Amino acid sequence: MANIQVTGVSKAYGSKKLFEDVNVTFTPGRRYGLTGPNGAGKSTFMKILAGQLEPDAGTVSRPKKTQVLEQDHFAYESQRVIDVVLQGNRILWEALQEKERLLALPQLGEEEGMRLAELEMTIAEEDGYTAEADAGDLLTGLGIPVEAHHRLMKELEGGLKLRVLLAKALFGRPEALLLDEPTNNLDIDSIRWLEKFLQNYQGVLVTISHDRHFLNTVCTHIADIDYETIIVYTGGYDDMVLTKAQIRARVEAEYAERQKKIAQLQEFIQRFSAGSRASQVQSRKRQIEKLQMADLKRSNIERPFIRFEQKRPSGRQTLTIEGLTKHWPEKRIVERFDALVQRGEKVAIIGRSGAGKTTLCKLLVGELQPDAGTITWGHEAQVGYFPQDHRPTIPKGTTAAGWLREIDNQVSNEEIRGLLGRMLFKGEEGLKPTEALSGGEAVRLLFCKLMLEKPNVLVLDEPTNHLDLESIIALGDALERYEGTCFVVTHDQDLIDRFATRLWVLSDEGLDDFPGTYSEYLEKHPELQI
Repeated sequence: MANIQVTGVSKAYGSKKLFEDVNVTFTPGRRYGLTGPNGAGKSTFMKILAGQLEPDAGTVSRPKKTQVLEQDHFAYESQRVIDVVLQGNRILWEALQEKERLLALPQLGEEEGMRLAELEMTIAEEDGYTAEADAGDLLTGLGIPVEAHHRLMKELEGGLKLRVLLAKALFGRPEALLLDEPTNNLDIDSIRWLEKFLQNYQGVLVTISHDRHFLNTVCTHIADIDYETIIVYTGGYDDMVLTKAQIRARVEAEYAERQKKIAQLQEFIQRFSAGSRASQVQSRKRQIEKLQMADLKRSNIERPFIRFEQKRPSGRQTLTIEGLTKHWPEKRIVERFDALVQRGEKVAIIGRSGAGKTTLCKLLVGELQPDAGTITWGHEAQVGYFPQDHRPTIPKGTTAAGWLREIDNQVSNEEIRGLLGRMLFKGEEGLKPTEALSGGEAVRLLFCKLMLEKPNVLVLDEPTNHLDLESIIALGDALERYEGTCFVVTHDQDLIDRFATRLWVLSDEGLDDFPGTYSEYLEKHPELQI
């Protein structure tokens, strides 16, 4: 298998330099996580690796069988799901299509017969006779039911279409895999399956992910975009963070020592430049020239400061659920469920996609009514809600700062600016129109809203969507420190491990209330562990 070789690659957009003169080799058998904060250029670099975008300078060589996770899930609307996956092996797919055309002819001549024999050899070499079964295994592993494998793509919902495109990228023994956010739209079971699959992959893997657990589990190396270059570290994401901090601390200490020495030499020059020690002054100037170094490039990693507080605590019994039942025509979400949640408990709501996690959140906040049973909030309970489809909750026609002022007109402009600054809205960015906010900015603005309102109960439905790793880590810190009660839907295993003291697990059997952490849950269910 061949390397992916990057030589002298640079890319900038206007005055913003993403990376310059990057030289890096991605080697078969190694699995690289491509990291860096939002805006660092991860997706841009991935497109350059894939040949979808030309760098400003430099070259990239890649194996012939390089597969890329496509992002356009409307590209195959009129094709069968299984056929889309088979197209992941272009050589096999073209051979199968040509074979079909030949077999459809009224009769085969000698030339067509010889060509058909060649195609049969190609199909055999590419494992064509087990291809549909192999493609089906990939689809099933990624949570696409068998009955959907022969449907048209346009019959699937958007999240499942993206899973089909992931199966297409994984199919056909590619020599190199380029996966941009492969865990998006995957539930915990499917992420765990993908982790196992990639751990056994022998080619070159480069993946972007905001899932820290995924990077730590899958990756043997981290390629980090920072300081306008790419530095490769050995190990997973946590190993990279530790090594990077140690290196940065050493470089900064050396830099500080040089600056101190330069200051001493400059003081000598100022004192004696007009006197009789001119030769010594010239010597000191030469020393300064040798010691002078360019300013340390500033790291582009920034972490927001999230802190959820309560105006006042709720009663001890925060939530009582009795006989809760909710069905959809095609699915039972919950049946006669009872629960008592005490103040300060932190509940992670987990389960496969489509199991009903968002439905459960809407029941908790009163957006949906149960078919039977009751949901009763305790004394002084004040609920702050972060919906999965959160964009409609932010009104258009105002600014980030203006919307926060509408929520609480008693708060001062300085407090609003400080709050926005802690959430990485710097300078004039707080005056950005709400309709122009990126996905990550919209999420951070909603966190500002919750920090302003200070509820004693949080219901957060997929809050990590659109966040970079640094922001997800900050969210984990905030949930750990929060003294109120929270209910959080997430597929991020590391985040669940950080904050959850209790799990509500949705499955085909109903809603299971597990009184413990995610690690304890996995100990009780060893079949789920990697």
